[in-house]
Amino acid sequence: MAEENWVDIGSTAELSGAPLRRVTTKNRELAVSCKDGQFGVVSNACNHVGGPLGDGRLDGEYIVCPWHNWKFHRCTGKGEPGFEEDAVPAYPVKIENDRVLVDLAAATKRTKKPHAPHPLARKVERAPGPLRLAGISTSAMDEANPRFSGSDHLLGHALQSCVLHGAETRLIRLSELKFRACEGYYSKSAHACTWPCSITQMDDGDQMDRVYEALVHWADVIIVASPIRWGAASSLYFKMAERLNCVQNAVTIRNQVLIRNKVAGFIIVGGQDNIQGVAGQMLGFFAELGFIFPQFPYVAHSRGWSREDMERNVEIVRNSAELAEGASMLAKRCLDLAAHLIAQDDAPTSIERGGRKAHDLHMEPRP
Repeated sequence: MAEENWVDIGSTAELSGAPLRRVTTKNRELAVSCKDGQFGVVSNACNHVGGPLGDGRLDGEYIVCPWHNWKFHRCTGKGEPGFEEDAVPAYPVKIENDRVLVDLAAATKRTKKPHAPHPLARKVERAPGPLRLAGISTSAMDEANPRFSGSDHLLGHALQSCVLHGAETRLIRLSELKFRACEGYYSKSAHACTWPCSITQMDDGDQMDRVYEALVHWADVIIVASPIRWGAASSLYFKMAERLNCVQNAVTIRNQVLIRNKVAGFIIVGGQDNIQGVAGQMLGFFAELGFIFPQFPYVAHSRGWSREDMERNVEIVRNSAELAEGASMLAKRCLDLAAHLIAQDDAPTSIERGGRKAHDLHMEPRP
């Protein structure tokens, strides 16, 4: 190893003050660790999506990436047992005169274990066939002991009416799915919030993939049905919405529009009034995902504050021919608009000023 290749990255006293840190030298990002007096230096960039290893933590001899918890040996750079083929570059280290020196020219090679792409990562293309409508029920329900849900009831009418128009339907009940809450990867870095969702990629048991498949790949139309709970949509609606951030974030960080020529409508039912507030949130959120809305994009019902009688509210929704017809006509308006959009097929695959507040996202360069 030629002496000129060795680079001083700091004093032993300074670098031993923290078990793991990020160090930049010669335009190279390094993850420097110290355990039991022994230093290890590897590349700062994780193999997964480039997370900053130096900002992570140590688990024994392994560095845990702060973004998605991938592990690499702090000295050899190899992945944890079973994933040794995933390796980040590791650098020779020596100590001279209480200084830590690294040979930047003698790094091991970065190797990546082959990983089959996630099924959701396939190209977004509309499959030939009839119009397809996905109904999403967000009503929290004990499936073993079901109760009447006004929003589900009207969603059922909407789905039934689609048969008359030759459309295929799919019902997704969030209460039947086992899926994790969003774990805030976006708060670590915009690039840590990936498409497909990082949780879905790492957890085969996470059933949010059914929602992603329906919204991004299968459906031409979605109708989201929610009860009003304390002036807002249901807790399951917001749990789903947080996990859908990865769809919007694809626009923000990669200018990739996943939702094209797709229509959304809403059914909102509650015992207390705030229909316009709930509808406004839904319209704003799904607009940010890329959905388009028909004229009069929601149907709703509420007894309001003056009628604290949920039994009466249930009876009205259950027996109202007007509400049932309204839900059916909402489905028709959505299908008609979707057919028009598909026939035109001119929706852009990228939006230069789309995403967060219609501005490009300016960040520090990725390691």
